[in-house]
Amino acid sequence: MKTTKRMNSNIVFFWAFVVALGGFLFGFDTAVISGAEQDIQQYWHLSEMQHGFTVSIALIGTVLGALGGSTPSDKLGRRATLLLVAIVYLVSAIGTAMATNWYLFLLCRFVGGLGVGASSVTAPVYISEVSPAQYRGRMVALFQFNVVFGILVSYLSNYLIGGQGGENAWRLMLGIQAFPAALFLLLLRWVPESPRWLLLQGKEQAAAVKTLQIINPAGYEQDMITIRQSQQAVAGAPKEKLFSGKYRTPIMLAVLFAMFNQVSGINAIIYYAPRIFEMSGLGAGSSLLSTVGIGIVNFIFTLTAIRFIDRIGRRQLMLIGTVGLIATLGLVAISFYRHTGGIAVVSYLLIYIAFFAFSQGAVIWVFISEIFPNQVRAKGQTLGSFTHWIMAAVIAFTFPYLASHIGGGHIFLFFCLMMVLQLLFVWKWMPETKGQTLEQIEVSMVVH
Repeated sequence: MKTTKRMNSNIVFFWAFVVALGGFLFGFDTAVISGAEQDIQQYWHLSEMQHGFTVSIALIGTVLGALGGSTPSDKLGRRATLLLVAIVYLVSAIGTAMATNWYLFLLCRFVGGLGVGASSVTAPVYISEVSPAQYRGRMVALFQFNVVFGILVSYLSNYLIGGQGGENAWRLMLGIQAFPAALFLLLLRWVPESPRWLLLQGKEQAAAVKTLQIINPAGYEQDMITIRQSQQAVAGAPKEKLFSGKYRTPIMLAVLFAMFNQVSGINAIIYYAPRIFEMSGLGAGSSLLSTVGIGIVNFIFTLTAIRFIDRIGRRQLMLIGTVGLIATLGLVAISFYRHTGGIAVVSYLLIYIAFFAFSQGAVIWVFISEIFPNQVRAKGQTLGSFTHWIMAAVIAFTFPYLASHIGGGHIFLFFCLMMVLQLLFVWKWMPETKGQTLEQIEVSMVVH
């Protein structure tokens, strides 16, 4: 029996890992522009505003992809949506690498952003729906693990390709993403559809039962009962709308969590790390190498968080991490004000990344995917992702202008103050969700 359980858990882990590869492409696509952005600016002789738009166009696509992500996820299914996402990533990678026209380049980056947005909705939802309750935190966190792994690989790739020189190095930096996109598309053929989606849609009941038996051999019948009860609670009622009074608690939690995630400054650092380090006094070569350091620390501490997220819980990770973010962002701001040199800024930002990865980075997609009921989960994930990415787009678009006009000190002081507000939010309002089934969380979140 133990052998069967272990075999079944390995199968479920494989499904989660394959779907989490969407996170790898998400991370790679998000961060790869950091190594190419200055060459792209020179290649097309872009102004500050044009350059900010070029960097943020993918985020605009991400916002729209996240906003519309629940529609294919609910209508076509989680798996079918992920197949479309894989194709989008593949087309975007090839298109950006080959573009000789700025407008075509913008279009391809925009399309890639659509893939990022859709995957940030669908992948965490899928993994949360196939994961046993006691392992759900670490399994959904695989998505974030792959995000940071994608960021690390893109930084390493940019460093190695950039070290070879050449005016077209940026093309290879962007185009190499086609290989993991093709692998993602191939591996999805062995991933089944979400059993919760099948049951709620009234489709392929036998396939849903078979998948639930693999997920929870001993308790799948009870899982069927609770899913059916959740379905019957809304049977015959009009189609569920997310923005109703009974969902006000998960809506508030998702929106605030996603907003605070971005006003921590994480995407400004991910997108503009080499530029930030050069602002602090480092040379171009040292800046690229320091960026690789950020990717490594991000990777290590996300892996650490995965080990703890189901043990000590989501809320405790957030409390620890937020205190660290306040301290490190404050030190970065002081360094810019006092012009104490690039090494200090690099050191503080590496510690900042460690605290971020251990808390917000690992928790965000887990928490948002848990707090909404089955019938509106994709819509709720869409709301959280949309909020996250609209904030990211604003920060990415405005950062070059703000950096040149008000300086790093003011920018990082703002991020620091936002984390003080986040600490208050976590302490006063954030509930703990570890160890509970999705249906148990639903009971505590929904106002009846």
